[in-house]
Amino acid sequence: MVATQQAIDLATIAAHAAADKLATTITGLDVSGQMPLTDIFLIVSADNERQVQAIVDAVEEAMREQAQIKPLRREGNGPGRWVLIDFGDVVVHAQHDDEKDFYDLERLWRDCPHLDLGVVGSQQSDER
Repeated sequence: MVATQQAIDLATIAAHAAADKLATTITGLDVSGQMPLTDIFLIVSADNERQVQAIVDAVEEAMREQAQIKPLRREGNGPGRWVLIDFGDVVVHAQHDDEKDFYDLERLWRDCPHLDLGVVGSQQSDER
């Protein structure tokens, strides 16, 4: 199975919002073949809690304004170390860089194809 174009479009909106708030990493994974509940995991990170929260706020605002969609659920509003925003077809994981490195969701979902969403995080652009 492949992620729907609608899911890719939503993930692209969220990825651009994260990039606008200077996310250090931005990774889109097509999990549609592995997970029946969603099509895409968008994993974004930042180097401090305030930045994570700014990314979360920007993603929610962009999805509301550009796609007229609200999150179905939001988990992890605590200290801003890892916030999950469920938009149905797309689940956004906004993580502190330390949590991203520790939990390494990309490794856990390594069998899933990466998506080119037209943006990279600030750290990723240094690597290219």
